[in-house]
Parts: sequence; structure tokens; C-alpha cells
Amino acid sequence: MTTSYDKNISQARSNETQKVVDAFNALDTDAKLAWFYLVYKKMGDSITPAAPAATDPELAPKLLGDYFDLSDDEQLEIMRDIVNRKDTEYSRAYGAIKENNQLLVWYAWAVAMGDKVVGLPASYKPSKAINDLLSQIEALDFDEQISVFRTIAGEMGYTDVKPIETQAQTGKTPSL
Repeated sequence: MTTSYDKNISQARSNETQKVVDAFNALDTDAKLAWFYLVYKKMGDSITPAAPAATDPELAPKLLGDYFDLSDDEQLEIMRDIVNRKDTEYSRAYGAIKENNQLLVWYAWAVAMGDKVVGLPASYKPSKAINDLLSQIEALDFDEQISVFRTIAGEMGYTDVKPIETQAQTGKTPSL
């Protein structure tokens, strides 16, 4: 149930998609949360349902169940902890699932925002950086968008699981 790739290696496949990831990473925590919410509000129907067979909501009961019963302040703190990769119970639960399920978590939270999940303040106005980043992601084709979302989602949360070293790194061949 751990992430399937080295979080230090981006899944963004081109210079253009890596620039979007880098721009996202330059945002502060609350701006990242706002951007994620705005992306899902605009494009959510095409992000997560793109691979429904690749998601399993039962793998994230804490994030897609218990979370909805918490106060707005507790929910916001959990989101911030996940974005900041803090070693907390919820951040570990998030870090233990694969990217498709991580995207499902953000999608479910975005759909429930303002109802069961803390929403953006009514007076919230996105910054120029957030609006620019929204425009950049919309300009990408679908596969590029998904690679950006998977990269961003996969870089969040806490895990102490390390990637398995490759043969090139160890100099040893696998034995049977």
C-alpha cells in the first residue's frame, strides 16, 4: 500500500509539465490548497474518473470516512499537514496509498467542500500566481495534466518507506 515510485523523482514527463509542478511547489501551503480546490472545481470531473478501475476508496477509510466527521479547523489542519508532509496519523494514511487513490481523496474533498469539508472563505480571491497556474494546467493536454496531478499528489503526505534500490545502485543481481 505504499507509493509506487521514488518521491524524489518527478512523474512529470516534459519540461512544460515540470514547470507547472515547480510553480505549484513555489506556492505557500494555503495557496496550494486553494489551487487544488479550484482545479477540482473546474476540472475534477475529468481528473479522477479518468481511471475509475485504478482507485479503491476502501483503501482510505480514514481519509474518506472519519475525516468528514471532523471540525473545519481539524480538516484544514490535516490538509496542511498532508501538503507539508508532516508525520501525522492522517498524513501517514495519505502517504500510504498510491497516487490514483491520493487523487481520489482530493476529488472527494473538493466535491464535499462547503458541505462536509471546510470550504474556501466566501471572500476568497485567488492570487495572480494561482490564476496563472490554473491557466498553465488548462493549457496542457489530458495526459500531461494527469502526470502533473499525479506528481503533485504523490509528493504530499508522509511515508518513511524508502524505494527499493535498483541493481544499478547496489551492483547486485537478484537471486531466486
